[in-house]
Amino acid sequence: MSSLAAAGGGAPSIHAQASTADTLEADFDRVMAVNVKGVWLCMKHAIAQMLQQGGGVIVNTGSAMSLTALPGSCAYNASKHAVAGLTKTAALEYAKHHIRINAVCPGVIVTPLLAKTPGADKIMDVLTGVHPIGRLGTVDEVTSAVLWLASDGASFAIGSMLSVDGGWTV
Repeated sequence: MSSLAAAGGGAPSIHAQASTADTLEADFDRVMAVNVKGVWLCMKHAIAQMLQQGGGVIVNTGSAMSLTALPGSCAYNASKHAVAGLTKTAALEYAKHHIRINAVCPGVIVTPLLAKTPGADKIMDVLTGVHPIGRLGTVDEVTSAVLWLASDGASFAIGSMLSVDGGWTV
């Protein structure tokens, strides 16, 4: 068991911590429905509108888990890897239509949900340890990355998975 799983941590998400063989099908399906199907449906309908208007920008929310994995989080890891695949596939399909599609991949970010988690102090201490920068991220740091990906300054970024993770996935 990883130190994150032992602390009750890991990638904060909508799923319970379980090994691959112990993950319940209902839990796996719920995580996939939110993290994969939700992203796909948003892109599907946004792309249709963007094709009509002659272009646009989509910034999906991946995770550090889009680029790596943690034991005890098979559904979450798989779902975030799928977001990377959806992002890259759609980016290639629609670049010629002036639709830029990228994703931001945050590490652990201090949010009200994380702060309300039972044992939050212990969890945040352990999670801080996986970030080489020595702290958790902020919502403003992720927002800045998303705004850059959506800006003209990122006009040559297509299918990028932008890590905003304090060095976790380096």
